[in-house]
Amino acid sequence: MRGPPKRFDEYYRCYPTVMLPGPEREDLNYGGKIIMPPSALEKLTRLHITYPMLFELTNGQMDRTTHCGVLEFIAEEGKLYLPNWMMQALLLDTGDLIQIRSTDLALASLVKLQPQDVNFLEISDPKAVLEKAFRNFSTVTKGDIFSFKYNDTIYDVAVLEVKPESDKMGVCVMETDVEVDFAPPVGYVEPTRTSGTSTPRSGIGMPAGGMLHNQGTMAQAINYDAIAPSSNSALAGAKAVSSNFLLGGQKLSAKKSSKTPTPKASTPVAGTSTNPPAPAATAVRRTNGPQPLRLAPNKLFFGYEIKPLKTQADKDKENADAQQPHFAGQGYTLKGGVKREKEEKVEVKEEKKPEPSVGRRLDGRKV
Repeated sequence: MRGPPKRFDEYYRCYPTVMLPGPEREDLNYGGKIIMPPSALEKLTRLHITYPMLFELTNGQMDRTTHCGVLEFIAEEGKLYLPNWMMQALLLDTGDLIQIRSTDLALASLVKLQPQDVNFLEISDPKAVLEKAFRNFSTVTKGDIFSFKYNDTIYDVAVLEVKPESDKMGVCVMETDVEVDFAPPVGYVEPTRTSGTSTPRSGIGMPAGGMLHNQGTMAQAINYDAIAPSSNSALAGAKAVSSNFLLGGQKLSAKKSSKTPTPKASTPVAGTSTNPPAPAATAVRRTNGPQPLRLAPNKLFFGYEIKPLKTQADKDKENADAQQPHFAGQGYTLKGGVKREKEEKVEVKEEKKPEPSVGRRLDGRKV
């Protein structure tokens, strides 16, 4: 009769991955896997520990526990190399003694995370980024704060909840579909909702929509009747602007008017200024153009004229007017007579033309 399967249970000195001999491997610091000595692989093989090899790390002095996977077996004997975030989660210092035991964890179905900085919101697709980061993890444990690197920025994320729940408070995230939920980042403040209008505040003590008008409706406040496309004043103003005869007439001859202003003395007089006096500043108020639009909160102004919908009777009347013949009258000349009568008069005059006269000689005799 075979007894229960044996469990890998050893003690090692722990060190951060930056102290691993050989070339620098920065990616080891942003994952959930550790570096173990070759002797550990030999013992795991004898114990028939199958893939995936998952481990439980315990700091007995601080009563801290987390879970991890193994990446390589190249550490010196008696040493373990852990990511920096894992040493912080276990409250370990360099060279502290740690217990490591093999374990089995259920496959994760849900992981709820909380970023530790609002900069995490700048990531356009956080779920895709975390999916790539989880490729360096074998397990996640509730209560841990792990780190990953993205676009040369290090992000810290806390594990708030894992499912399925168990006494080990850890789950395996390898070869499984995990639903990821996010809590608001630490320090995140919900933005306050402001007024729906886009008009900024014009000063202290004024309402959110700006200075309100007491002229009645908004159409009256901005003098919409005068600037509407169909108004007579707007049409007259447009014609005036497009006119080419706004200035006074000029003579074709280059002669100047005889009334010339009397020249002033060029010699300055003491106590007086030669500069012309500045015109008095007068406040010019625009009355024939659009006025500043100041709306009260939760109010809109579209400024379109009301055009009633055409009925079927209106359409029939337009069609009937379009079918009426045009230019059906008789043609008239500039003298006011009918053109046909004039042609008849011309023919009569041509019939009454006298016969050509007979020639006569100078001496009075007939030819």
